[in-house]
Amino acid sequence: MATITLDTVRKVYAGNVEAVKGVSVDIDDGEFIVLVGPSGCGKSTLLRMIAGLEDITTGDISIGDRIVNKVDPADRDIAMVFQNYALYPHMTVYNNLAYGLRNRKIAKDEIDRRVKEAARILEIGDYLERKPRMLSGGQRQRVAMGRAIVREPAAFLFDEPLSNLDAKLRVQMRVEIKRLQKALGTTSVYVTHDQLEAMTLADRLIVLNGGAIEQIGAPVDVYDKPASTFVASFIGSPAMNLVPVRSENGRLQAESGAGLDAPNLHGSDRYLLGIRPEHLEISGEKANGTDGLSMEFTVNVLEPVGAESYIYGQLDGAGPEIVVRAPSHARYDPGTVLYLNATAADIHFFDAENGRRIEG
Repeated sequence: MATITLDTVRKVYAGNVEAVKGVSVDIDDGEFIVLVGPSGCGKSTLLRMIAGLEDITTGDISIGDRIVNKVDPADRDIAMVFQNYALYPHMTVYNNLAYGLRNRKIAKDEIDRRVKEAARILEIGDYLERKPRMLSGGQRQRVAMGRAIVREPAAFLFDEPLSNLDAKLRVQMRVEIKRLQKALGTTSVYVTHDQLEAMTLADRLIVLNGGAIEQIGAPVDVYDKPASTFVASFIGSPAMNLVPVRSENGRLQAESGAGLDAPNLHGSDRYLLGIRPEHLEISGEKANGTDGLSMEFTVNVLEPVGAESYIYGQLDGAGPEIVVRAPSHARYDPGTVLYLNATAADIHFFDAENGRRIEG
């Protein structure tokens, strides 16, 4: 196991395209870090630089107490798991797991010990004599992880390993990976664009946008206190509602002129007001004199999703579209007028110009 340190790491491609913009972060020994963000945000490039598969333009990457900028991937004491299983189809599961160790001239008895221990941990002991074509997608991904485990590396690097699995298998494998990482205690860096996957796996999230870090923190902290409108929109499904507002006589009104009432808590004239769909309470009447938020809302679409429903609509029927989470039995026809209320503690404010969070 080892710490991983990135010190002002940049990656610039030909044409002066800056894919990673001076990223600095310390990853603790045994920590599970998830790099999350949309396509093109630099997360896979960053992971590949840690692995040694991409050159670093400037900055330093350390694994343990060693700067590895010029160290070959094979000598960095890391193991990678990709979304493509990359198993040898003509080899048994046992031989797929053992192949890398044989190339490193590990003793036969030690190879056997490591392979059987990895198979026990991943519950694939019954499949060691099977070929990959005889395995399900989830079983193949377990073998791919087993190939990393047998190396007993200082760190695991995961590059969207669940992308090729169906929804049910992804849920199962998330649980498996979390359990496995805690059992082994190995430092892990995991890349995904799936914010639910990121939230469930991470000790800490690193949210990336355009090659730069938007926020680092525990999943619950990132969700409860997003550092920017980008984080507020990316983390959470459905995304946080963001409403442009202005101050009038010490209270806030929607920029569109739609019906909204909330206290002006910061003394500025204009903000973006944020509220998560689950923090909006549906009412048949406006909450007068509230210290929180109250707004008139016209239903456009109701979307049942099983255990709950999402109601999409507009402020005053003409303002910005927002979404509210409702019980699964909720039934509202298009055009129905409701009032949505929320407490002051659940309201977020962001700078209208740069999108950064404004603290109370």
